[in-house]
This record gives sequence, C-alpha cells and structure tokens, in this order.
Amino acid sequence: MMKCYDCMEEGKDTGAICVCISCGKGLCMGHSKELELPVTVGTPPDLKRLPNSLPHLVCNYCLNQTIEDGFD
Repeated sequence: MMKCYDCMEEGKDTGAICVCISCGKGLCMGHSKELELPVTVGTPPDLKRLPNSLPHLVCNYCLNQTIEDGFD
C-alpha cells in the first residue's frame, strides 16, 4: 500500500488516497488539496466554458508553486 509522502516526513505512517497530479507524491486526505480547473471548448473567438470543471489533486507544495507562478 502506498504511504503519504508528507506524513512519512513527519514521522507518521498514513496510507495515501491519491497521487499529486504535478509531482507524483502519494498523499493522504490531510495533505492533498483539490484544485478546480475550468474547461473551455471551441476555437477563438467562439469559446464556451463548460459548467463542470476538472478536479486536480495536488500537494501543498505544488499548489503554492502553481498559484505563485500563475500570478508572476
């Protein structure tokens, strides 16, 4: 069974429930964050945003890097 990478660094033994979409670390519920990405279809200028977004599970480190890079 895969273990949570961040828990192991803290000395805990917790099973992973997902894998970070960015770096591939195994994560437990406490160390995973859901990042909703909007989905658009079509070609410019006729783009349409779909009502449902795509959930991406990421670790705290990758989430912070994504948000920082997005606003640089």
